[in-house]
Amino acid sequence: MPIRLLTLALALVASVIVHPAAAHAATSVPHYLMTAFTNSSESNLYVYDSSDATGYSVVRANAYTPPSGLIRDPSVLRHTDGYYYLVYTTGWTGNTIGFARSADYVQWTFLRNVTVGLNGATGSTWAPEWFRDTDGSVHVIFSASATGTAGQFQPYRITATDGSLSTWSARVPLGVAGNHIDSFLVKVNGTYHNFVKNETTKYIEHLTATSPTGPWQSAGTGDWAGWGSGLEGPALVRLPDGRWRIYFDNYTAGRYYYADSGDLSTFGARTQLAGLSGTARHFTVLRQDVGDGTTVATGNVSLRSVNFPDRYVRHRDSLGRIDPLTAAGPLADRQDATFRAVPGLAVASCRSFESVNFPGRYLRHYDMRLVLAQNDNSTIFRRDATFCPRTGLAGGSSVSFEPYNQPGRFLRHADYQLRVDLRAATTVFAGDASFTVTAPLSS
Repeated sequence: MPIRLLTLALALVASVIVHPAAAHAATSVPHYLMTAFTNSSESNLYVYDSSDATGYSVVRANAYTPPSGLIRDPSVLRHTDGYYYLVYTTGWTGNTIGFARSADYVQWTFLRNVTVGLNGATGSTWAPEWFRDTDGSVHVIFSASATGTAGQFQPYRITATDGSLSTWSARVPLGVAGNHIDSFLVKVNGTYHNFVKNETTKYIEHLTATSPTGPWQSAGTGDWAGWGSGLEGPALVRLPDGRWRIYFDNYTAGRYYYADSGDLSTFGARTQLAGLSGTARHFTVLRQDVGDGTTVATGNVSLRSVNFPDRYVRHRDSLGRIDPLTAAGPLADRQDATFRAVPGLAVASCRSFESVNFPGRYLRHYDMRLVLAQNDNSTIFRRDATFCPRTGLAGGSSVSFEPYNQPGRFLRHADYQLRVDLRAATTVFAGDASFTVTAPLSS
């Protein structure tokens, strides 16, 4: 009988977690982060996210207001230090661009204004955009005029000279002739693609070069894509299937559109961006991938720590932690350590964990701590309570959990308390962030 029970227990454990059969079969979940200003305010940042690059929901309205000036054309970057960095237009005139930083893209802190433009207060410095080159170097592309809003604009580039993005090179012209603003660069197979607004004709043009400072060749001028004129703010993101999506602001009609391309040369017809068209203005979109396709079966489960195998994930006083527990322990403790794994509240291929003894309450991260909280059905709650499984950092049959809306962070224990922290390349972190999905301690 003991052998039969052991066999049954092992079968139950095996049934609740399925790893991808091979690395090429792994499928991560895309998460798209958008930073924008809106028609109602050019002094406040709005943050949106999406699981499909089409339907966006507000993560936080009025997420950031700079200490002075405007926050137009906000562009977002996830840096190697794990922080999100924002760069933005500080005013219609002037020679600065603004920088802010966030650990979670919800709470932002002003960093500095950097002088980069032309001719002091009589010039204009617009539409800064992040560009990370394939060699890892980080740049900001912006457009500047020496004679203000009615002047001739040219795109420029500055390059970060330190890893903290606090010091920058002198500006260098991109080498784009004529009157152009809103340059957005991507690099594919050694070719730089520059999607930029011709400020004279009001069309979005497509230029290519083998260097970020040119010389640039025209790949599309006038109404080359069939989108019409009165457009600005092009921003591109790559989709999981390899296609590219370009977003642009039809500012003359108060509408936002997108179009897709497989090669950056031929684009489909423009499609209005439902929900945000007429509200959002000049934005950028950052795609981050979460999880790796590892699947945790739905149903009641418990999570056992890999490096403290006598301890299980549980809630106590509404906080997540790991405690020593056994199948013969007090029922109340075992119930605290049993959760109903359900399709993710934000994206179904990931998982959310509902308490079995407090139905309607889910594990979520809040201020980087894991807590048990009532589902209020808000967008931010659904994101905070969704975790995407991936092959355990500690290896073996373990599993690790990446918060859907915090790619690069992992659920881990520290001093037995559960947190979501940036991944560290250490054996200790790998153990702290790895769990064994087991049969439930309480039925």
